[in-house]
Amino acid sequence: MKFEIHKYKEVDSTNEVSKKLALEGAGEGTVVIAERQTHGRGRYGKTWISPVGGVYLSIILKPRIEPEEAPKVTFTAGVSVAKAIRNLYNLDAKIKWPNDVLIKEKKVCGILTEVNATDMLNFVILGIGINANVNTKEFPEEIAKGAISLKEALGKEVDIEEVINEVLNQINEHYSLFKEKKFKTILREWSKLSATLWRKVRIVTKDRVIEGVAVGIDKNGSLIVETPERKIEKVIAGECFHL
Repeated sequence: MKFEIHKYKEVDSTNEVSKKLALEGAGEGTVVIAERQTHGRGRYGKTWISPVGGVYLSIILKPRIEPEEAPKVTFTAGVSVAKAIRNLYNLDAKIKWPNDVLIKEKKVCGILTEVNATDMLNFVILGIGINANVNTKEFPEEIAKGAISLKEALGKEVDIEEVINEVLNQINEHYSLFKEKKFKTILREWSKLSATLWRKVRIVTKDRVIEGVAVGIDKNGSLIVETPERKIEKVIAGECFHL
């Protein structure tokens, strides 16, 4: 995949800019990068704090898949970011189901996948936010306690361009596997890098709360949870808390 990169000093949200470009006909591989976001978003409408010093990028993807397969793109991105951090800095980056990358149990990256679909998928906006050189202690207290930056993990600043280039390289490699129908390979990688499997978890979905041990993921990326009553639950989407 050839990337066409658009760089901005400041945007409201790289996902929003990418969505506008996609609706105007921008092709697969269009990348929007900003130095800061004024209205960065996470899942469930949460704010993604985006000061200068972070990596904020979104990519337009157009896989020929059914809309319900879109969560697989999130898994592909999670593996890509975790491997990029490991390759560059030898940090033990792990993936928390479904869409966070952790270092030392703290969040260094969030991934937001947004879909435009009719019967088939029109496009996916893959948004990635990485705390690179930011000072997470300046975040609001409730966010700061669960966050970390690459700078804080390493004790020195990182090269933002280097991070972006390696993330894009990894996405190119793993998205190619995805398009070649080799999602099983990506899931195997994901399982090796998972911070969630074999942990006690609480999953909050739209209509219920499930607690138990995360014992696996199925071929579509649903988390398989065994409850204390030995009941097996499959969760396709929800907010995951490690207990």
